[in-house]
Amino acid sequence: MKADTLSEVRRAAAERAGLDHGDRAIEGPLQGYHHETYVIPLPPGCVPGGRPRRAKVREPRPGLFWYDRRCFRSEELLLLSLQGRVRRIPEIIEAGPDVRLQAFIEGRTLGRGVLPSGPLSARHSAQLGELFGDLAAVRTDEIDAGRICRPEERPGDGDCAGFLTGLIRFTQERVYREHGAPYRGLFERLGVDDGALETLRCRALGMGSRPFVLVHGDLHRKNFVVDLRGDLWTIDWELAMIGDPLYDLATHLHLMGYAERERERVCGVWESAVEAARPGAAAGWRQDLPVLLAYKQAQSVYTDVIRGALALEHPAGGLNRRLLPGVAWRVQQALAVARPVLGARAAPTLRQVVGAYLRWFGSRPAVTASAV
Repeated sequence: MKADTLSEVRRAAAERAGLDHGDRAIEGPLQGYHHETYVIPLPPGCVPGGRPRRAKVREPRPGLFWYDRRCFRSEELLLLSLQGRVRRIPEIIEAGPDVRLQAFIEGRTLGRGVLPSGPLSARHSAQLGELFGDLAAVRTDEIDAGRICRPEERPGDGDCAGFLTGLIRFTQERVYREHGAPYRGLFERLGVDDGALETLRCRALGMGSRPFVLVHGDLHRKNFVVDLRGDLWTIDWELAMIGDPLYDLATHLHLMGYAERERERVCGVWESAVEAARPGAAAGWRQDLPVLLAYKQAQSVYTDVIRGALALEHPAGGLNRRLLPGVAWRVQQALAVARPVLGARAAPTLRQVVGAYLRWFGSRPAVTASAV
């Protein structure tokens, strides 16, 4: 992102807070892939009762490719629609005509300072269950946030096969074939094509039916914030969709890296919560969960390979070798997890992944991050 664009977003944040552009009370930019985000103090009297005290000002990063299909036009409108329906989500602050800010949740992201794959506490498990239940209880026809997915991307209620087939089609056509075209040689060196997605498409046809609900779509540790009282809040709703309730469980399990015992416990929390809120929402989940998990594993490979290549682009051109070990490790891990899905006898070693990126960078024209 260009420096003048960065300063424009920061200027907007300063204007909202009534502060100078360089004021240290403006925090950011925060880490995040999809948006450039700053945290600002709210002027006195902006919110009755004085809470919250800070809010987020964020803008989508220009020219950014989204590796996941989006469903709603505005995250703020969605959150506004969910106020009073879903517990512990950011409050929306009306800061002016057509200006909506998200309240900043003071605290820490879940798992900071503990093992990345550690189990949830009993308190946070219960609150995760409340989230699953609240989402299942929301009447999807009452969500007033403006859907942007095309009619052909909206399968009928309960058509879980159609829901997953649509996601597979997006990954195959938009991520791998279209966006991933410049990286085709890199995929080949890593032994990856779109054959796994074709296999998954066939497996998806055998999925059962569950009533559609609102799904968050990205429930990982950095999207959970533990506030100063120890309660669990859910942030970053930009990938929310209407679809199969089992998709949230599969995404959560894939991203959290739980040990097997904790996975079973979280599955039980999810099953109890969604069945109580929407009878039938957990129907056939044990048979269908492996299919959704396989999709998430394959999706991660296509996404991580491309993101890795972009991360390695040196600002001055060529390969940023300093970042290569970290990128190669993440890609190798994704390939190892997805090995059965990809149909590979063995995942590439770390050295082989490093070699694939080195050879690919040495044989292709430069691809700059600003172009994607």
